[in-house]
Amino acid sequence: MLVSAFLWQGTPGRLVGLAGEKECRFFTSRVLIDELSEVLQRKKLAKQLQATGLTAAQMLRNYQRLSTTVTARQLAQQVSRDADDDSVLACALAAQVDLIVSGDADLLVLKQFQGIRIVTAAQALKSFTIP
Repeated sequence: MLVSAFLWQGTPGRLVGLAGEKECRFFTSRVLIDELSEVLQRKKLAKQLQATGLTAAQMLRNYQRLSTTVTARQLAQQVSRDADDDSVLACALAAQVDLIVSGDADLLVLKQFQGIRIVTAAQALKSFTIP
């Protein structure tokens, strides 16, 4: 969701905008920051990144200013079909969030995790009043 928000805007970008306006809060962990950094530096995204006028490092710093970093413990056992996505679940638990917002099918298929709903950016936006 974040890469889409940063590089293509659209619905995910509107959700990031709400976080910037303090209408919602984003949480992250060191593992998730490292993953975002790696993804933003992929060659296949270079053209889209360049179009934003920002470097991957600048984009990452902006996100870190926008979000709260929590210490997330690794889950005791794998939950998601993709083990890497368990880092998102662990972060959500550590932050005690209401929603996990994702575009990742391996997370969305779960629908919820320990009482935390897992939704798309479009579904999350419905929770907020958009002018």
